[in-house]
Amino acid sequence: MEDTKEKKVPVLPWMRSPLDITLFEERLVSQLPCLEPRLKDALQDMGIDSLFPVQVAAWQETVGPGAFDRDLCINSPTGSGKTLAYALPIVQMLSTRAFRCLRALVVLPTRDLAAQVKQVFDSIAPAVGLRVGLAVGQSSISDEISELIKRPKFELSSLYETDDFHEELQSAVDILVATPGRLMDHINNTKGFTLQHLCYLVVDETDRLLREAYQSWLPTVLQLSQSNQQGLLTYSGNLPFSRLGSMNTIRRCGVERGFKGKSYPRLVKMILSATLTQDPSKLSQLDLHHPLLLTMGDTRYKLPEKLESYKLMCESKLKPLYLISLLKDLGTEKSIVFTSSVESTHRLSTLLKYFGDLPFKVREYSGLQHQSMRSKTLKGFRKGEIQVLVSSDAMTRGMDVEGVQNVINYDMPAYVKTYIHRVGRTARAGQGGRCFTLLRRHEVKRFKKLLEKAGGNDCTIYSVPAESVKSLHPFYLSALERLKESVESRGSKRGRTIFKSRSTGKRKDKGSNARK
Repeated sequence: MEDTKEKKVPVLPWMRSPLDITLFEERLVSQLPCLEPRLKDALQDMGIDSLFPVQVAAWQETVGPGAFDRDLCINSPTGSGKTLAYALPIVQMLSTRAFRCLRALVVLPTRDLAAQVKQVFDSIAPAVGLRVGLAVGQSSISDEISELIKRPKFELSSLYETDDFHEELQSAVDILVATPGRLMDHINNTKGFTLQHLCYLVVDETDRLLREAYQSWLPTVLQLSQSNQQGLLTYSGNLPFSRLGSMNTIRRCGVERGFKGKSYPRLVKMILSATLTQDPSKLSQLDLHHPLLLTMGDTRYKLPEKLESYKLMCESKLKPLYLISLLKDLGTEKSIVFTSSVESTHRLSTLLKYFGDLPFKVREYSGLQHQSMRSKTLKGFRKGEIQVLVSSDAMTRGMDVEGVQNVINYDMPAYVKTYIHRVGRTARAGQGGRCFTLLRRHEVKRFKKLLEKAGGNDCTIYSVPAESVKSLHPFYLSALERLKESVESRGSKRGRTIFKSRSTGKRKDKGSNARK
């Protein structure tokens, strides 16, 4: 759930002079300085011939000439290429490894987003001999352990039970992509899992990860990596120093200011978001080192460059009919319909299911569903087998589905950050896209203020013919009746609440926002 109100907080000094990403131009991969030839081939195999401005800017400040002398904070619109902006330089820097150990950790708030980021790393890391692991809780803990830790001669089950063999275990991955909860599981329980050699920490979707406690994962990671790294200067408890090689080979993090003349193994951090927080109390948790802010122009929020915005005025009681009329106009184009909560998502998708033979296939995507069902739905949507996805805001953060042409705000977002992340599902990577927001009369003024905060004042009125809406009314009444019968047949208290909420237009579940 978003903060209930955006508070004005003092801007940190380093945020007042950001590096403007718009000053950088796209650059051909063949012209990127210092790029490892094997990575150049991997990018071309992915069909990438040039890098976007945010990727060029990040490369300049990491591989050269910045050489990771500062922590990076990237505030860039969704779809601008942030994932490759940190994945490429990290893989480049780790390509000269002396031995396999966990040296880069990427933390994301959801399983689906973590799996998506791992795919990007998987496309380039094997080219230079690096292995990437995933820890999100989608599989059993024992299966994850077998992927993350080199299998010893004894039984894997004993990894949880004894301490006698800890020094024999080694990491099976160089880079780990994880969600906070499962990361903490491995830190607390998995023998051989260590952050001792950690060089790079990426916090993607930073504002969300800092807003929610997630079992205090951040202070734990910082404490373990910092305390272990200081011990690494003299001796590693798990590996003989002779196997570590020179410190310069393992860690190319530069010299920490305040430690002149000493090679101090600083943990390099990269934090990223399309709506990066400016709250000093939240950013202080990261313990940033001389941070450099990369942002798009002089505005905090920025909409995708090729986004077209529309507003559709509708009557409250007939809102689903306006939605269906709009979807019929859009035909078979891929569209994501956003609602205000998981309950609203379930309610709307169920109603549409009972609406008869619609010329498009609709599916639900929300936190009420099991992970396997969400993954199956998302796969079908990616392939085009599903044209319309009705979603809660679980879908808004960083998810990249190719070919999404339309985003529809069935429920107007309450906060500008939510709007930014929703519209970012379309008009990605330089492509065009459209956003439609369904509005009731009393919401018009508030929506105008929200657009002003987002820096997008242009919003064209989109109209659907009154005859189209009127013709759907008999089907609507039939769908409502079928929904009522379905609820009564189940006889569940939750089902009755859903139907009552649908009929009255009022939200009955006070905790719904907390589960978005």
